[in-house]
Amino acid sequence: MSPTLNQMREAQRALEAPMFSDLAGDIEVSFEFFPPKSEKMSETLWQSVETLKPLDPRFVSVTYGAGGSTRERTHEQVVRIQNEAQIPAAAHLTCVAATREEVDAVARHYWEEGIRHIVALRGDAPDSDKGYSPHPGGYENAVDLIKGLKKVGDFEISAAAYPEMHPDSKDRQADLDNLKAKFDAGATRAITQFFFEPECFFDFRDRAAAAGIEGEIVPGIMPVMSFAAVQKMSGLCGTAIPPWMEGLFEGLDEKPEARQLVSATIAAELCRRLYAGGVRQFHFYTLNRAELSYAICHMLGLRPKVAS
Repeated sequence: MSPTLNQMREAQRALEAPMFSDLAGDIEVSFEFFPPKSEKMSETLWQSVETLKPLDPRFVSVTYGAGGSTRERTHEQVVRIQNEAQIPAAAHLTCVAATREEVDAVARHYWEEGIRHIVALRGDAPDSDKGYSPHPGGYENAVDLIKGLKKVGDFEISAAAYPEMHPDSKDRQADLDNLKAKFDAGATRAITQFFFEPECFFDFRDRAAAAGIEGEIVPGIMPVMSFAAVQKMSGLCGTAIPPWMEGLFEGLDEKPEARQLVSATIAAELCRRLYAGGVRQFHFYTLNRAELSYAICHMLGLRPKVAS
């Protein structure tokens, strides 16, 4: 996909200083949270929701893990966000550790509660050493899950995409074929795994278009709270960490405020360069903290929506 003249002009602007001046604020954003495990964590989550709400997000999502307690916490937070904060909320659902009937029952319960958006994922194996295998009687993969959800209700469905290829895919073409199958099954959009180089997303977007994928692909942005933590996560999901990144975080383990400034700068620059390439939708993995995501959105020109 060749850049348009406007995108080329915007790319030139992105290389000029100041990098974030005069942005139109014409982006749309969404945010991801995880269910809290304690009352204190619940308070932090809710403060983050309240902080980000004025940015008028398209939706916020709450992650989900195998096991009853996590499912219940996800359900509680999704319903609360939608009903109390009055933000469109999306619930994560996976194929892990549940039969089709059990997953369908969860989906029907969400529908009855007024939740109309599901983030449909295959999910990771409970034991990473053994690799993923479908639950007996369960949905086989994300494509199968999406088809099943569409039978339960006409959900808006977000699926996952992997710019650097899912670790379980045999090659990039197979990975793209799987993404196309998700859209063909009824996915509304795909949200990418986090990445750290804009060219990674642009290359993936071009390859997806060449493969006949026409659905919306939204870059997933994760501000780095801890370099050690992101190293671990990147190793699990196959995300490449640029060589320059470690040097920027070196010596900041005991300086959280300085680390946040570095993190915001890196993520904001990534978003700015994505914006220069025509991206107008962003999904932020907040890790239940609002400050970094809010600051980045502000730098991109997004301002709180004033109630009329």
